[in-house]
Parts: sequence; C-alpha cells; structure tokens
Amino acid sequence: MSGTIDRLLAEKRIELPNAAVPVANYTPVVVADGTAYVSGQVCSWNGEFKFVGRVGRDFSAEEGREAARMAGLNIVAQLKNALGDLDRVKRVLRLNVFVNSAETFTEQPKVANGASDLMVEIFGDAGRHTRSAVGVAQLPLGVAVEVDAIVQVD
Repeated sequence: MSGTIDRLLAEKRIELPNAAVPVANYTPVVVADGTAYVSGQVCSWNGEFKFVGRVGRDFSAEEGREAARMAGLNIVAQLKNALGDLDRVKRVLRLNVFVNSAETFTEQPKVANGASDLMVEIFGDAGRHTRSAVGVAQLPLGVAVEVDAIVQVD
C-alpha cells in the first residue's frame, strides 16, 4: 500500500536508491523515543560511489549541491527502510552536512542546500530543519559530501 509520501515521490519522479548496507560497525538508523537518528549517508547510488573528490577543486558548488541531494536521497531511503512508511516522518529536525572542501572553498551552505531543498520538496513544511554545513579536509572513501539527520517520527 502506497502512502502519501510514496505517491508524492512517484508524482515528482523522485527515485530512491536502495538503502546502503553499513560498511563499518554502526547501525544506519536508530529509532528511540519518537526520534530517528540516521547515520551519515554519502553520495552513492545503489552501492556505486559518485562525486569522489573535493568540492571547489574537482567539483563546482552546483555539482556539490547535486552530491548533497544524492546523500539526502540516501537518508530518505534509510528512513523508508527503517520505518516501512515515510508517512511516519513528522518533522526533519536537523541535518549535518559535511563537505569535502578544497582549502579555499567557502560555499558549504550552497552545497548543503541540495539536501535541505530535497527534504522540503519531499516532506513540505515538515522538511524544514536546523542545519550545519561544514567544510572538512576528507570524507570516507574520498566522497564529496556526507549528510546525517535527526528526524521526529510516529
């Protein structure tokens, strides 16, 4: 049975990747006391790493934004896998966006908008959240962006 969010995804032709299997000793999603904590998701698509490199050197801010959107799609895929129904999402509370940045790159907020805009596109006002956008010297497997999330759920 399709829920409201699943129908919206179909209408907007937003495809979700398969929920990634952990590559280390962690759980992709922990749900406790009405809150889902989603482990960092990178810019991969069905196990294939995309956007490997640094934003501001190997990728433009706009390409970084695409990488952040892809990481956001992986967050949504993990939520769907853990919750079974995306209609259980009451509110996206927080995103932390880590950008593998060239030394002089300072447009991390623009990159982070890729994930932030996606949450609003999918969940409407419930997708509006607090956020950090941080430039880092390196990310796992050399990817350009990693995003984690805290989400209020039923």
